[in-house]
Amino acid sequence: MKPLNGPLEIGVRALVLLSESHPDALDLAEIALLDYAMLHSAEFDGPPSLHPDLPARTGELALKRTIFEQALLVLIRAGLAELETGDRTGLVYRATERGPAFVDILRAPYVLQLRERAKWAVHEWAPNTNVRVATHALLTTHPASMNKHPSEGHRE
Repeated sequence: MKPLNGPLEIGVRALVLLSESHPDALDLAEIALLDYAMLHSAEFDGPPSLHPDLPARTGELALKRTIFEQALLVLIRAGLAELETGDRTGLVYRATERGPAFVDILRAPYVLQLRERAKWAVHEWAPNTNVRVATHALLTTHPASMNKHPSEGHRE
């Protein structure tokens, strides 16, 4: 089992994001982009980044989709998240009532920092961000050249 950036760590990060957005649901593209923003928040004029600014870090978005799917299945099996059909976005994930309660008992310093960044990403950064445009911009543009909201607009 891969401990770093494996299904367990990514599952905790996804649950932190789903718990912060609770009761609202997120699709896989939103979760992946919010995860990136949560880890590299300083790139978007947010709190200090949790992960280092490595040259190839934008490749994380392209590589993590399968791991996020595996991690979300673990959360669903544990009763911490659920899969639903969204009105406009297809499949969406939502924290169950147990999800935020589980996150509340996690006291590791890293998880507390994740929660702080998730709050910023979900409530301050994401409302003005078009997920598809922002993801495309991250994959094709060096993050340092982007402004704090790479795609003004609404979450799609």
